[in-house]
Amino acid sequence: MYISQQIAANAVAQVLSGRNLTLALPDALKGYPTATPQQRGAAADLSYGTLRFYGEVSAYLTQLLEKPLSNQHITALLLVAIYQLLHDKADDFTVVNQAVKAASYAKPKWAKGLVNGVLRNFLRQKDALAEKMKVDEVAIYSYPKWWIKKLRSQYPKSWRSILGTGNEHPPMTLRVNIRKTNAQEYCQLLARKNIEALPLGAQAVMLTKPLPVEQVSGFADGVVSVQDYGAQLAAHLLEVQPGMRVLDACSAPGGKTGHILELADVDLTALDNDAGRLNRVESNLKRLNLSANLQLGDASTWKTEKSFDRILADVPCTASGIVRRHVDIKWLRREPDIASFCAQQALILANLWQLLAKGGKLLYITCSIFNEENQQQIDDFLQKNNDATQLPLLLTNEIDKNIQIANGQLIPSSQHDGLFYALLQKT
Repeated sequence: MYISQQIAANAVAQVLSGRNLTLALPDALKGYPTATPQQRGAAADLSYGTLRFYGEVSAYLTQLLEKPLSNQHITALLLVAIYQLLHDKADDFTVVNQAVKAASYAKPKWAKGLVNGVLRNFLRQKDALAEKMKVDEVAIYSYPKWWIKKLRSQYPKSWRSILGTGNEHPPMTLRVNIRKTNAQEYCQLLARKNIEALPLGAQAVMLTKPLPVEQVSGFADGVVSVQDYGAQLAAHLLEVQPGMRVLDACSAPGGKTGHILELADVDLTALDNDAGRLNRVESNLKRLNLSANLQLGDASTWKTEKSFDRILADVPCTASGIVRRHVDIKWLRREPDIASFCAQQALILANLWQLLAKGGKLLYITCSIFNEENQQQIDDFLQKNNDATQLPLLLTNEIDKNIQIANGQLIPSSQHDGLFYALLQKT
């Protein structure tokens, strides 16, 4: 266990220094090339868990220390161990013993004694410490104060449930390729392999227990793709028809690109401003045996001579609706970031609108739950563009029977992430 704790502490320390966990964790794993698959998996779980409940575990640690430690790695190791003592199934003695062992390999030499003393004090004083934290919202909900305040203001009836959902483990949902099968038939296939799954809609299947993608039946052959249930609405809401010219303007990693092409034979251009991420789009399309015109470019400035009948604009955002998948976002984002994203979104909308044919439709999407990036952004756009009309979102019962979408906003739930949709038509 101590190796997993060391790796997790390395990753957590990097995130607290400002690095994204998707980069920090692989970097931390590189330092332990002989780690077993079980140790690597445990390290990932500990990294995500510690950051998921960072507000809580850091509040405990603050009470246990006379002053903050200058050694960030030891601080992170203590955070990981406290997370385990609060949320992990391992027994207390093992967690403490292994954390002390992990500290013994670290510098400075006093780290071993400090870790032992702090963790044993935690076990002795846990109830008293918890009592003091009952008035600390950051500790209670494990979100920054500004985030809690904003959700309380924008979602007065549901802010607590939104915060709670964001601290849960995300579901693993598959999108069934209707060119090859359907959700019911695929669930029957899984049942024959003793894999429990629930069909959510026409193409969505949620696994009861997540699996490594290489173990997902039919994934390699393009029978299914991994895609959140809420995100699967995009291709349907775009209302594509065979022969249309379609632009997926922020296409990477290609989930929505592939879905559009599964639904209809269209002339699709997939645009992204990152060459590496555009390669992922190409890889996903190859797995699905589909093709698109891949273009490297910035959606806020990219130009082309032809216009498009449909444009999908899955714009950069705070990602506040998918924090359970990206637990570091809560602690890396700052409130001023919202304004920066809004400015970028406005530029993208303005440019893409010039590429939309008359009578065409543009679907604006974010994975955010902050109103500034969502309906407020659309309202500002409509005020500046007299030829734009916001259309109602229409879904069939077969697709949306498990979805509740109010004014374009999907509230995060046990079955899907928090996303926003707005369908605009050029009149």
